[in-house]
Amino acid sequence: MLLRWKPGLPLALLLLLGLLSPCSPGLSGRPAPAKDVAVLEFSTQRPVHLLSPAFLSVTIDGNLATDPRFLTFLGSPKLRTLARGLSPAYLRFGGTKSDFLIFDPKKEPTSEERHYWKSDVNWDVCKSGSIPSDVEKRLQLEWPFQEQLLLREQHQKQFKNSTYSKPNSFRMKAGIYIDGFQLGEDFIDLHKLLRKSAFKNAKLYGPDISQPRRKNAEMLKSFLKTGGKVIDSVTWHHYYLNGQDATKEDFLNPDVMDTFISSAQKIFQVVEETRPHKKVWLGETSSAYGGGAPSLSNTFIAGFMWLDKLGLSARLGIEVVMRQVLFGAGTYHLVDRNFEPLPDYWLSLLFKKLVGTKVLTASVRGPERSKLRVYLHCTNNNHPQYKEGALTLYALNLHNVTKRLQLPRHLGDKQVDKYLMQPSGPDGLLSKSVQLNGQTLKMVNDQTLPALTEKPLRPGSALGLPPFSYGFFVIRNAKVAACI
Repeated sequence: MLLRWKPGLPLALLLLLGLLSPCSPGLSGRPAPAKDVAVLEFSTQRPVHLLSPAFLSVTIDGNLATDPRFLTFLGSPKLRTLARGLSPAYLRFGGTKSDFLIFDPKKEPTSEERHYWKSDVNWDVCKSGSIPSDVEKRLQLEWPFQEQLLLREQHQKQFKNSTYSKPNSFRMKAGIYIDGFQLGEDFIDLHKLLRKSAFKNAKLYGPDISQPRRKNAEMLKSFLKTGGKVIDSVTWHHYYLNGQDATKEDFLNPDVMDTFISSAQKIFQVVEETRPHKKVWLGETSSAYGGGAPSLSNTFIAGFMWLDKLGLSARLGIEVVMRQVLFGAGTYHLVDRNFEPLPDYWLSLLFKKLVGTKVLTASVRGPERSKLRVYLHCTNNNHPQYKEGALTLYALNLHNVTKRLQLPRHLGDKQVDKYLMQPSGPDGLLSKSVQLNGQTLKMVNDQTLPALTEKPLRPGSALGLPPFSYGFFVIRNAKVAACI
C-alpha cells in the first residue's frame, strides 16, 4: 500500500495507517510463524522424475570373495532375511579388489567351502534332484562362451580389461593406463560377446568413474563418445570424505552434503553433451571412501548423509543409487560382521517401504533451509496401508533445536503418519542402534523383520522433528493426481 502525505494530515497518523495496512506483515491472512516453525512449500502438479523401483540398491565388495568364509556369509539365513527386506534392488558385486580376481575352475575348494556345501541345508539342495535336462543342455552350450571369457581373464595383464571398477584409478592401482577411448572400445567388444551368448538380453553399465574432476570428466566424455551407445546407463561413484580424517562435524555439515550436487551436475552435463537422455546411476556410494570413517559411518550420524543423498539423487534424476556395502568391507556396511542391522539398514528399509518412484518437489520457506532438508515423493503404491494419491515427506533436522514442519494450507486437515528415527542408547548420535517412534528396532528372529509402526498425528498439527533427527511423514488421502 502506497501512502501519500497530504498537507494537514499528521505524519504519525500516516505511520499508524501504514502499520494497519492489510499488506503489512502484522495483519496478513496467516500469522507470522514462530521461530521453531518451518513453513513447507510443495509442488505436486506433475512428477519431476520417475525412478527405478530398485532406486535404492546395494553392493557387495569384491574383497569379501577373498575370505574363505565368503559362501558361508552369503548363506546366512539372517543376512538373506535382511537382504529380502530391501527388495526390489540390484546387487552389484565390485570394488577395487574385483579388478584382480580371476576365476580358476581347476582350483580345489577350501575347507570352509567344503563344509558349507556339506552342511545339512546345502546338501539337501545339492541332492534334491538332478538338473533339468533343458537347463543342463543350456549350460553345456554356454560353456564355450564361459571358457572364452575365462581365457581372456587369464591374459588380463596383456590386454585392456573392459570390466574394471573405477577405470580412472588403473594407473594408481595396477600401474597401467587406459584412456576413455580405449575403454569405450573394450565395452563394445564386451557387448558383442554378450550378444553371442545366452546373456544377449543382459544390460551393460559403465564406466564407474569416481569424482568428475577435470581428467575424470574428460575420460567420461571420451568413453561415452566411443562406447556410450552400448551401455544402458552411465555409472559413477561418489563419496563425501576421506574416511581417515572425517569428523563428526563433517557428517552434520550441510555444506559437505551440498558438494554432491555440483558433482552430480557435472556428470549430467557430460552425459547431455555426449549421449543426451542416457540414464545416470550411482554405481557405488557411501559417506567416506577408504572403507568408511571408523565409529561414524556405521552409526546413527551416518544416516544424515545417506538420507540426504537419496533425496538429492531423486531430485536430480539419478535413476538408481547403489549403497556400498550391504555386508562386508570397512565400516560403511548396512549389516555388521555379526549380521546385526545398523542404523543405515533400518533407514534404508523404511525408505523402501514408504517412498515411491514418483519424485515431487518440497522446500522450506526461509533462510535456514540448508539445515532443515526436505524431500517429497508419492507414497510407495505397494504399501498395503496407504492408498494411491498419498504423499511421503522425508526430512532431516541439522539444527540443535526442534523444528515443527507446517504443511501447505490445502493439506493442513489431512491425517499424517509419523515415522521418527532417533538414536537409541547412551552413545547418542554415535549409537549403532536406532529407535522408530521411541521403540528400538530389532529383528524378531533370523527370519522375521519387526513391524515398522507409525505414529498417527492429529490433523492440523505441526510435524515435530527433534534436533539432529530424521524421519518420514506419510500424508494420507492427499489425493494428489500425479500419484494416482
